[in-house]
Amino acid sequence: MLRPSVDRTAMGNDSSPTDDLRLFQTGGHPCGYWPERSARDLVLDPRDPRLPDIYPQALDWGFRRSGDLVYRPHCAQCRACVAVRIPVAAFEPDRSQRRCLARNATVQTRIATARRTSEHFALYQRYLGARHRDGGMDGHGTAEFDQFLVGSWSDTRFIEMREAGEDGPGRLLAVAVTDRVGSGLSAVYTFYDPELPERGLGTLAILHQIQWAQREGLEHLYLGYWIQDHAKMDYKRRFQPLEAFDGRRWRRFTG
Repeated sequence: MLRPSVDRTAMGNDSSPTDDLRLFQTGGHPCGYWPERSARDLVLDPRDPRLPDIYPQALDWGFRRSGDLVYRPHCAQCRACVAVRIPVAAFEPDRSQRRCLARNATVQTRIATARRTSEHFALYQRYLGARHRDGGMDGHGTAEFDQFLVGSWSDTRFIEMREAGEDGPGRLLAVAVTDRVGSGLSAVYTFYDPELPERGLGTLAILHQIQWAQREGLEHLYLGYWIQDHAKMDYKRRFQPLEAFDGRRWRRFTG
């Protein structure tokens, strides 16, 4: 159950228009990254009609969106989750990332409206079955897809990545679910063909999100949380320069 836990320090030093913003603290639940640990989160009031306007500022406070909830880890004994973002104007791909772009030079991309199609859902199920088997998410149906990835109030887009076909776009390879937020983008979730590891589709998705932000003159791509020594989260440090939120301000990442 959520219980009110108004925490002004968690929201920085800003005054209005968020002085009356309500926060809730969840009860303990299994950590999504370290299942043997218990976790808690701070959640912005999901009933607040200002949530679409507050969301960009919340990202600057280290929060993240999952479905219609905007949350931040708030665990008593653990500070492993560190919010990170890429200042896209300064980003330069490294050798490995340039090779990834070259390997996928024929991949066609399209920024599409965030809505479920049978093609999206089939790829999502294949991805969860390979990457999250027996983890709970592999049982997601269409309702969970819509709630988790489409949302009801966010300005969300799907970056579709496809093989080049002879007569136009070919097979769907990956979808990068991305929020357009103020002066930046937020990487919400990416799912892709699990049988093509050599393509590096997860890396490719971030590179295309960076390119999108650069084209539009946006400042940041928010990547969610980096966790030291966690195999599934450590890839984020390879995108440089990277900034990390220390609870008060954003600093150059040194992890």
